[in-house]
Amino acid sequence: MSLKNLTVEDARARMLGAAVRTAIHTLPLAEADGLTLAEDIHAVRDQPPFDASAMDGWAVIGDPAEGDQLRIAGESAAGRGHDGALRPGQAVRIFTGAAVPAGATRVIIQEDTMRDGDIVRIARPPSPGPNIRRAGGDFQAGTLLLKAGTRLDPWRLSLAAAAGRAALQVSARPTLAILATGEELVSPGGHPGPFQIFESGSAGLVPMIARWGGLAHRLSPARDDEDAIAAAVAGADAELIITVGGASVGDYDLVKPALKRLGLELLVETINVRPGKPTWFGTLSDGRRVLGLPGNPASAFVCAELFLKPLIAAMSGGAAGPLMEPAILAQDLPAAGPREHWMRAILGSEGVRALPDQDSSLVTVFAAADALLRRRANAPAVKAGTFVEILRLNRG
Repeated sequence: MSLKNLTVEDARARMLGAAVRTAIHTLPLAEADGLTLAEDIHAVRDQPPFDASAMDGWAVIGDPAEGDQLRIAGESAAGRGHDGALRPGQAVRIFTGAAVPAGATRVIIQEDTMRDGDIVRIARPPSPGPNIRRAGGDFQAGTLLLKAGTRLDPWRLSLAAAAGRAALQVSARPTLAILATGEELVSPGGHPGPFQIFESGSAGLVPMIARWGGLAHRLSPARDDEDAIAAAVAGADAELIITVGGASVGDYDLVKPALKRLGLELLVETINVRPGKPTWFGTLSDGRRVLGLPGNPASAFVCAELFLKPLIAAMSGGAAGPLMEPAILAQDLPAAGPREHWMRAILGSEGVRALPDQDSSLVTVFAAADALLRRRANAPAVKAGTFVEILRLNRG
């Protein structure tokens, strides 16, 4: 079985097939934001559990007309309903969210009425509509509200709370460690020599991973030395190790040889993708997984979208993706080359447009992009107005 020059789909499938689920634990709602639900959530009762008023006003029977007078029979407020059934000729003062009294068929909004002691008079033709939220109108007992694998956010947590849940079973955040390698790298804030550059890849990967539900920390950049690389990875407390750089075929690409000392077994060696052909994936003898990303930050970020994000989702028990969508092409594009090309692109009112310079070393290009435009290997030339596949980048 060849490990080289795999398609994006084949490489991703091999990575996801080796993903190990994180532990499942129970957390209160306040601590579950951003985590992945590990259980199905069903409604235990109707919501609302009773017919409820949608407005402040008066609960009545039938359709009173302008000038009609009704005797006030009581009041219904949120959490405190009116006892007894409503009778013809009566009205019950009611507030938004309160239970509609038995027998009432509509709520007349207070702006259409005038009160005089124990009498309420219909002061003008009532606004149309019953103004009643029916029992079970939001959801009914037994309804599946949230499926296992759903990424939790404030709105979904609110739904769980509406179902009466105070705590949820969730998957723990996958733990990741990021190791950038290369004698040319200096940590941001340091003092680079004349032939060194600031290490910028992990600065972007850490917050990416956080947005995707993982928990990452950066290891100190390792020099081009097998002992240093092996020692850094051996001591990394993480379920998934991300290496950045040292993954091509040069004399100083030492990551894979160094990790062979830790029992590295490769599942993916190279991928037929641009940028990011040197991307690789494997397992260590202690069970930790390793994803090797290219050293150029733009290449690393593209391959993080294609492979790392789905890996984190799979480890959390969520949908692996990525989520592709169609977009109108705003420019002509020439025929694609032999490698699948994920072009950094901008979405506009006329459609999607690839940025003019796709050099994988340019961080400025990726910083300007809000989508990746997919060009299949050996795809023919396409004209503006054609539908193409894009992966939208989360720039919010």
